[in-house]
Amino acid sequence: MSGGLVALLDDVAAIARLAAASIDDIGAAAAKAGVKAVGVVVDDTAVTPRYVTGFRPERELPIIWRIARGSLRNKVLLILPVALLLSEVLPQAITPILMLGGAYLCFEGAEKVMEAFGGHHDSAAESEAKLSSEAHEKQMVAGAIRTDFILSAEIMAIALAEVATEPLWSRALILLVVALVITALVYGVVGLIVKMDDFGLRLAERPSGGAQALGRALVRGMPAVLGALSVIGTAAMLWVGGHIVVDGLEKFGLGGPEHFIHDLAVAAGHAAPFAEGFVEWLVETIGSAVVGLVIGSLIVAALHLRPGKGKAAH
Repeated sequence: MSGGLVALLDDVAAIARLAAASIDDIGAAAAKAGVKAVGVVVDDTAVTPRYVTGFRPERELPIIWRIARGSLRNKVLLILPVALLLSEVLPQAITPILMLGGAYLCFEGAEKVMEAFGGHHDSAAESEAKLSSEAHEKQMVAGAIRTDFILSAEIMAIALAEVATEPLWSRALILLVVALVITALVYGVVGLIVKMDDFGLRLAERPSGGAQALGRALVRGMPAVLGALSVIGTAAMLWVGGHIVVDGLEKFGLGGPEHFIHDLAVAAGHAAPFAEGFVEWLVETIGSAVVGLVIGSLIVAALHLRPGKGKAAH
C-alpha cells in the first residue's frame, strides 16, 4: 500500500513538473510573441488617449475601462477563435490578412499626416460637441473599440505567426496570455497617462515646495506629452503598416523592397560603426515608414477620387 502511494506521489510530482515546464514554455513563447508585436502595442497605446480628451476627469477611467473590456472581447471572443481556425485549416491566409491590416494602418497614418500638414479637422468634431455627454461618450467608446479591433487583429496575427508550429492548445494558451497581458499593459499605461495631470494638480496642492514644483511641471507638460503621443502613434502606424506589407511581399516572392531597405540599413550601419545596430534599426524603421506613407497616400487618393465620396469615414 505504502509503495503504491509513493509511486502515485512520484507520478503526481512528475506531472506537476511537466505542467510547470509547460507553463514556463507558454510564458516564454507568449513573451516572445508579444515582443514581436511591440510596434502595434506602441501604436495602440499612443492612439487611445485621444478618445478620452474633453471628458470630465471622473469619466476618464470609466471610459478607459469600457474600451479595455471591448479590446479584450475583440481579442478573446472574436480574433483568437478565427486566428486559431485559420491556422488549422487555411494558414496561408494569415499573411494576406496581415497585409490588409497593415495597409489599413498605412491609410490611417497617411491620412493623419495629410490632416496635420493641411490643417484639416474632421467635420464630425463640431457635431460631436453638440451631443449630450452620454451620447458622446458612447460614440467615442465605440470608435475606440473599432480602431482597437484592427490593432488587436494585427497584434494577435503577429503573435500567431511566431507560434505557428506549436500544438493547437499551446497556441490557444499563448495567444490568450498575449491578449490578457497586452490589454492590461496598454490600458494600464493609458490610464496613467490620462490621469497624470490630475496627479500633478494634487501634488501642486501639497505643502512641500518640491511637490508643488513637480505637480506644476506635470500639469504644464501633459499637453506636450499627449501631442508627442499623437506623433508617435502616427509614426508607428506608418512604420508597422509598411513593415507588415513589405514583409508580406517578401513571403510572396516580391522581396525587392525588403532587400533594398535592408541593404540600405546595413550600409548606413557600416558608415556609423559606433552605433551600428541602432543606425540599422533606425534606417529600416524609416524605410518601412516611407513605404507605409506611400501606400497610405495612394489609398487616401483612391478613396477621395471615388465619385460621390469625400473623406473616408472611420
